[in-house]
Amino acid sequence: MSHNHQPPWGQPPTGPNPYGPPAMPPSRPGWTRKRILIPAAALLFFIGIAIGAADDPARTETAADAKAAPAATVTATTTATATPEPAVTETVTADPEPAPTVTKTKTVRVTVAPATGGDSDDSDDSGTSGGGGATYYANCTAVRAAGADPIRAGEPGYGRHLDRDGDGVGCE
Repeated sequence: MSHNHQPPWGQPPTGPNPYGPPAMPPSRPGWTRKRILIPAAALLFFIGIAIGAADDPARTETAADAKAAPAATVTATTTATATPEPAVTETVTADPEPAPTVTKTKTVRVTVAPATGGDSDDSDDSGTSGGGGATYYANCTAVRAAGADPIRAGEPGYGRHLDRDGDGVGCE
């Protein structure tokens, strides 16, 4: 069997490896860098000297003279106290308005269904009330109107709809 057949994707490339390190650029001699940097540094040096020499000599001498002779420092302190004028105070006493009185009442009718099937408390209702007995309260207002608040689990009329936080005590 001959292994000289061509792969289906074509001939492998010939020449430099595309995944190898890049070729190094031709190196320059070391003196070429010096040929540019040294003149640039000298130019900056001379520009700095020229800027320093262009300074105003009169201003420089005045600053030197001011530093040479010590001068006395005079400090004057003045304290002024302002006397406040007498303040006029006015006391206003307001008569409080009477609080509104609420006289609206709401009549709640509680219907208690008669117990059917005898007085057996052993029957376990698996309905939504969970309280046993035939008493049913539609909401906490009905429980309060009947004077049964707070109503606990197991008491007649207790229902999960009356217990917001699920702790077994309704209409707290």
